[in-house]
Amino acid sequence: MSESPVVPKIAVIYYSSTGTVYELAKSVVEGAEKAGAEVRLLKVQELAPDEAIASNAGWASHAAETQDVPVATPDDMLWADGVVFGSPTRFGNVASQLKQYLDTLGGLWAQGQLADKVYSGFTSSSTANGGQESTLLALYNTVHHFGGILVAPGYTDPIKFVEGNPYGTSHVAGQGDIPIADTTRTAAAYQGARVVKIAAALKAGLS
Repeated sequence: MSESPVVPKIAVIYYSSTGTVYELAKSVVEGAEKAGAEVRLLKVQELAPDEAIASNAGWASHAAETQDVPVATPDDMLWADGVVFGSPTRFGNVASQLKQYLDTLGGLWAQGQLADKVYSGFTSSSTANGGQESTLLALYNTVHHFGGILVAPGYTDPIKFVEGNPYGTSHVAGQGDIPIADTTRTAAAYQGARVVKIAAALKAGLS
């Protein structure tokens, strides 16, 4: 009798102000689900005051659009076999909203409960040299401290030679006026599928 296939649990945890990273997150989810995973799409808690959000039409619109997306909790990290984090670039670094969520995980880290999971990341910036790689590298510093297994997409599929960022899927958004290309969406879906592939193999091996 053949064994049942391993079904990894993947959490896609993101922050997005005006929706670009959210759109990338949905493509990551699509790729992960098609690869056979159980997936949770989760946003992190917004830290900006209501008046700041209301002052930007795109920000306010996106907040309303995604009000039903669940907010990530530390329990989601315990549930997941793999986690894909998404953050816009903020001065070449991780957005404070996602960083705040990561900083709440100290208790789980101290118990070793964040180790031996698969992690990956994706990002977006306004300009072509706006710090996408440094943002992902900064994010991955946290993965090293977790004792996580970093699974960047690398150049492991032809789509990556077109989309171009081996550290993680990324998009140049301008002032929100540059739409996400199909190439980038495909790269994000591939990244989700790659995370599932490695998470499933790791889960099967550890079991």
